[in-house]
Amino acid sequence: MDDLRLALLLNAVSPQVGGVLVRGEKGTAKSTMVRALAGLLPAIGVVPGCRFACDPASPDPQCPDGPHLDAAADERPTSLVELPVGVSEDRIVGSLDLERALAEGVKAYEPGLLAAAHRGVLYIDEVNLLHDHLVDLLLDAAAMGRSYVEREGVSVRHAARFLLVGTMNPEEGELRPQLLDRFGLTVEIAATRDPEQRAEVVRRRLGHDADPEGFAARWQDEERALAQHIVAARELLPQVVLGDAALRQITAVCAAFEVDGLRADIVMARTAVALAAWNGRTQVLAEDVRVAAQLALPHRRRRNPFDAPGLDEEKLDETLQQFAGEDPETDPDGDPDGNGPDDSGPDNGGGGGGGQDAPSGPELESSAPESPADAPADQPQQPAAGAPAPREAAPVASDQPYKTRLFKVPGTGQGVQGRRSRAETDGGHTIRAARPSGALQRLHLAATLQAAAPHQLARGRDGRALVLRRDDFRRQVREGREGNLVLFVVDASGSMAARQRMSAVKGAVLSLLMDAYQRRDKIGMISFRGASAELLLPPTSSVEAGAARLELLPTGGRTPLAAGLLRAHETLRVERLRDPLRRPLVVLVTDGRATGARSALDDARRAAGLLAASGAASVVVDCESGPVRLGLAGELAGVLQAPAVRLDELRADTMTALVQTMTTQKTMQKKAA
Repeated sequence: MDDLRLALLLNAVSPQVGGVLVRGEKGTAKSTMVRALAGLLPAIGVVPGCRFACDPASPDPQCPDGPHLDAAADERPTSLVELPVGVSEDRIVGSLDLERALAEGVKAYEPGLLAAAHRGVLYIDEVNLLHDHLVDLLLDAAAMGRSYVEREGVSVRHAARFLLVGTMNPEEGELRPQLLDRFGLTVEIAATRDPEQRAEVVRRRLGHDADPEGFAARWQDEERALAQHIVAARELLPQVVLGDAALRQITAVCAAFEVDGLRADIVMARTAVALAAWNGRTQVLAEDVRVAAQLALPHRRRRNPFDAPGLDEEKLDETLQQFAGEDPETDPDGDPDGNGPDDSGPDNGGGGGGGQDAPSGPELESSAPESPADAPADQPQQPAAGAPAPREAAPVASDQPYKTRLFKVPGTGQGVQGRRSRAETDGGHTIRAARPSGALQRLHLAATLQAAAPHQLARGRDGRALVLRRDDFRRQVREGREGNLVLFVVDASGSMAARQRMSAVKGAVLSLLMDAYQRRDKIGMISFRGASAELLLPPTSSVEAGAARLELLPTGGRTPLAAGLLRAHETLRVERLRDPLRRPLVVLVTDGRATGARSALDDARRAAGLLAASGAASVVVDCESGPVRLGLAGELAGVLQAPAVRLDELRADTMTALVQTMTTQKTMQKKAA
């Protein structure tokens, strides 16, 4: 929490740092901390009556409520605007009344949340659950300091400069690396394990609930001092000097950690300057650079969608030491007092990731602990010497992931925007016009004019302007791509237990998981082995959680194929109630064998027929190997009305080579003829 407190205060001192992303487990007071920040920020002067909070000293020349010439000044507290998860694009940027704009020539613009957040704090709780295009829109506005609304040639723009803060629980899904990079700083927080500290938290919460006013009064002096500290640091900020030695350290650290682009260098520089101002100094020191790196780099170190953010602090210290230089106003250690920087760094590692996180996903290797007592609780223990062998094999590591073929759900859906199957979405290309069912948002101009043209004489048109009625307006229907629910049903029975074979199967599923990540899908995972099927991962946006479950998946026992298919049917039934517009795609990974009762194969076929009758699209990944093939997976695919793809045909480059070979053969045949 000290790291989060520092990151928020640095952004309060210098909003150009670029905001804060707060990652942490549930119940750690992330939202409470962010909401408390707004009360510490100084009041702002605004133009009376301006809906966009223009500064009387320098009003926005493009303000829709302007121009503000010789405007008076009012004062109001800094605003905190919270963005709900289900917010729409029009609610964020504002909406334009297209009917009045066309019929009356009036720009009737209703400001959105970006206008309300101007010169204040914009808080996004559960930012990882927000649609990617909305996150991108918010980050663009934060970077440019301006919001744009474009509707059928009518343009409105206004200033939108705010302190952006997002919170998220990584268990519910990660933000994509390109979106993570747009946040200036990130902080990882977790609840303390110290009983005394936990008791103090509970004591204060109970005290606040019993007497909110008295509790606030008890801390009023400390909050006032903190607010004055922010004002003093803002005033000192223009005087802070970033020397060449500190700048070399910043660029050397970014280069050593191989972060993409130059945004990290700029954010680190701004953070180090703000930290110096916060500490009352006019010179950036090596310790400022170190703390800036701990806050600005961990989330930019992801080289792979399944990597967890982290930072190697030993490597950081080595780089800072290697490129330590002598500034004109400091001694060789970079300390104006000659005492040298504090090698221990700030408390709790200084923020933003602490030590290097354990790798996850494809880098996670399964290894046996030295003794059963040393084994983690969620890892299978190895048998002691002389003990009977277990009936299931220990997890094996997956092969390296690769680019897979694209599997789609047939037809046209209406789900959330993504990159897999065809759907009617807010983006994409226009395919037709339709009558609006609610407020008109995307006008189909040609269709509207065509609908109104035959009625102009009857409506008494006497000038150049068209006479429009409500029934004339048509909206654009656009076709794009949607994200689906990809439900993996994985055979983990004894017939799949050969280490080399299971590694290949896990590599294939991991590749499909990465494909789902890139195509904005939700995923779920079911495994079947022994006597039953288990829902390893309920449908979620956290593809990283799916990769972790896959790596820990043991194998062995019988093959309850029917149980796996029935569990998939039940999972999809429940998910349709929660998210009816998201269409499912079942990926069945099996060799087609079913063991148990004599009717096991017949039971599996009946379960497959039930799944097919529910309308779920499926793909069967045939894992059968060896010189003798029974073709059971292919038969199952026929019942599911699904394509069957052999494991070695899953690679996209394999299909490309196959198509190229077939094209070459056809060309040679034509030439020979």
